[in-house]
Amino acid sequence: MPQTMSNPYAHLVEPLDPQKPENKFYNLCKLGDPRYGRLPFSIRVLLEAAVRNCDEFLVKKEDVESILNWKVTQQQSVEVPFRPARVILQDFTGVPAVVDFAAMRDAVKKFGGDPGKINPVCPADLVIDHSIQVDFSRKAESLQKNEELEFERNKERFEFLKWGSKAFRNMRIIPPGSGIVHQVNLEYLARVVFEQDGFYYPDSLVGTDSHTTMIDGLGVLGWGVGGIEAEAVMLGQPISMVLPEVIGYRLLGTIDPLVTSTDIVLTITKHLRQIGVVGKFVEFFGHGVARLSIADRATIANMCPEYGATAAFFPVDHISIKYLEQTGRDKDKLSYITRYLKAVGMFRDFSDSSQDPDFTQVVQLDLSTVVPCCSGPKRPQDKVVVSEMKKDFESCLGAKQGFKGFQIAPERHAAKVNFEYDGQEFVLSHGSVVIAAITSCTNTSNPSVMLGAGLLAKKAIEAGLSVKPYVKTSLSPGSGVVTYYLKESGVMPFLSQLGFEVVGYGCMTCIGNSGPIPDPVVQAITQGDLVAVGILSGNRNFEGRVHPNTRANYLASPPLVIAYAIAGTIQIDFEKEPLGVNPQGKEVFLRDIWPTRDEIQMVERQFVIPAMFKEVYKKIETVNERWNALKAPSDELYTWDPKSTYIKSPPFFESLTVGLQTPKSITDAYVLLNLGDSVTTDHISPAGNIARNSPAARYLSGRGLASREFNSYGSRRGNDAVMARGTFANTRLFNKFLNKQAPQTLHLPSGETLDVFDAAERYQQAGLPLIILAGKEYGSGSSRDWAAKGPFLLGIKAVLAESYERIHRSNLVGMGVIPLEYLPEDTAESLGLTGQERYTIIIPDELTPRMIVDIKLDTGKTIKARMRFDTDVELTYFHNGGILNYMIRKMLEK
Repeated sequence: MPQTMSNPYAHLVEPLDPQKPENKFYNLCKLGDPRYGRLPFSIRVLLEAAVRNCDEFLVKKEDVESILNWKVTQQQSVEVPFRPARVILQDFTGVPAVVDFAAMRDAVKKFGGDPGKINPVCPADLVIDHSIQVDFSRKAESLQKNEELEFERNKERFEFLKWGSKAFRNMRIIPPGSGIVHQVNLEYLARVVFEQDGFYYPDSLVGTDSHTTMIDGLGVLGWGVGGIEAEAVMLGQPISMVLPEVIGYRLLGTIDPLVTSTDIVLTITKHLRQIGVVGKFVEFFGHGVARLSIADRATIANMCPEYGATAAFFPVDHISIKYLEQTGRDKDKLSYITRYLKAVGMFRDFSDSSQDPDFTQVVQLDLSTVVPCCSGPKRPQDKVVVSEMKKDFESCLGAKQGFKGFQIAPERHAAKVNFEYDGQEFVLSHGSVVIAAITSCTNTSNPSVMLGAGLLAKKAIEAGLSVKPYVKTSLSPGSGVVTYYLKESGVMPFLSQLGFEVVGYGCMTCIGNSGPIPDPVVQAITQGDLVAVGILSGNRNFEGRVHPNTRANYLASPPLVIAYAIAGTIQIDFEKEPLGVNPQGKEVFLRDIWPTRDEIQMVERQFVIPAMFKEVYKKIETVNERWNALKAPSDELYTWDPKSTYIKSPPFFESLTVGLQTPKSITDAYVLLNLGDSVTTDHISPAGNIARNSPAARYLSGRGLASREFNSYGSRRGNDAVMARGTFANTRLFNKFLNKQAPQTLHLPSGETLDVFDAAERYQQAGLPLIILAGKEYGSGSSRDWAAKGPFLLGIKAVLAESYERIHRSNLVGMGVIPLEYLPEDTAESLGLTGQERYTIIIPDELTPRMIVDIKLDTGKTIKARMRFDTDVELTYFHNGGILNYMIRKMLEK
């Protein structure tokens, strides 16, 4: 809420329109400071929030000065507070947040406080989009059946969320079946400029999903944070952040007619990975930006976590305003958005280079150099040019086990397995496509690639091509608008004929909700130890994420997903080999059916119209009859059901005291897991299927559930007992103790190999503290609060790694787990650590950010590591035993 009474910048307030003096804004141009006009546009948003919220307590004048002085302070690790305008959640991360809020109300009441004070202070939108799975596909009734199953499996969760929408003020919940959170955000929730409490100010947000950055494509500054951090923002706390460097990314040139926005984003992803932008902002500028639609920009911004930046910002320009008009936004809003942004110097003309601000570093890409490409087989940054896909896959087959290798013996490269499906004989080999999914927020927001896929399908059907019946094809649009324009433009029947039937509106295959593939296919893959392929238009393809039986997974544009589905294999050179042979015996090549950019744009101009967006979104909160029929209480405190296997009161506050406890050194800790590089949050806290022989499965079976009722880890994030047992339960986890992939570890005192949870439980029963050893980029991938909460519940006190993914490090801090980092040049190998040692981490009485501490080993050796509490605020959280404990103590003070 804008501060005026005690705000030292109150003199900057003026009406935007003299005819409407009640609507005011902080005019930053009145600062009269030449530094303002040189700031990157993304930093101007941080500055405005600091000026508007300056109260000399949470936000101080010196913070405003630090931001104004960005050119100097960006490289000095200066910490500034940021109060976003709103928070966005999806249900996987949103359910734990609402569970924590409910448990915090209980804790506040227990200590004699007012539980009704626990509410979002900052507006929060929660979009239910992660619960639906591709259980049914290829048939007209698939959507209805998948949605029925979604409600059957998730009734308890949905009732709980509906309670939350009634019990908490300032929280809006968008029902299931509406679309993918980031696309709904782009098309509907985004304000671009807020009009609230009589003030105009820039829309900005944090979200509990790493791809929150997609909204940066519309000129709304936002990024992903841990669920734990988001809860603090919802409770009115600013985010404490180190003022970032800003990389200026200049786009030049024109786009080849055969190139899609997906090709551009995969090229940029690889380029920025090579440059190194972790923890930095990227801001796009140059003449080439004006050639990109908002959907294209959003696609690039969406992939921001894959190149490691915090945000990927496209300032608002005339194309942004046109998009708002196209998506049915109100004309009065468009007027004040433009007027406000021009008044504060935040409206961009990409053809005017005199507007180019200062950047930390400038890099550039000539769009004319981009060629069609995919990414894989195990990481989004591993770009492969389409013309080299066949050769690249063949080299991956024999290469050593790793990001680009499967270590298949040379004599097994030509392996083939015959199988029968639906009364027909088929053959599978390495590289056979078994999942082809047009899915995820990255591409389904973009009419150009979606209509491109539809036109390709039309031409493929007309050329007599088809997709083999065993390939699991699916189409999960990001919003109802997509289906609307696919139908209106006449391409939907052709997509359906190829098997790309609408299966649901949500984040499905990309998050691991790909559902089962046919048993005969699974048997053939297993029998031949085949490297089968999933091809998807998503943004994540980490091992074990898409489906347990697809060891190779490639990201591709929607038209290429269809092309590979028709080919049935990744081992094809589209230039030289036909996609297939039509009934007349004629070879059909991809070039024969590929739609041009002009064709696509003509259809887009005709069929993607404002009326569609208005029609879909005016009824978004009421259209789902199943949701409307759910019964949910509206009591202030939630009544926990002890029989529920979905929603459970978490144990985080059981040992909470009103007074602070002094942090103690960690003495004689055992290593639970000895891990290598790029351990992702999927490895730490899987979101997909619950394996039938896992500790989580044993827990659920013990509660009387049949295996078909297990659902996924993602859907059970409201139950800590399941999630603790699911921690490190990914079958692709590589643990150096075992020297193989398995969700197991060595229980060092006994020498037994146990499931990770069982080993941790045994250590905890004996009162023995635990740590994790890891390599580079620990916690990369999607932001998952359970990837920090789970280890905390397993008794892990610290992680010692070479480097961390930004959000995961802050999540560990939020749970009171110490992130330790080896000093430069040090690694486990260089220090001779085997993980068999016992570790004593010396915690001094006086802690400072990023301080170096001693770690004593039981071998007599002492090593040093940096404690990655990067700011004073993070140290405060640590002293409180985590961010949630801190918030409860704050509430009790009031």
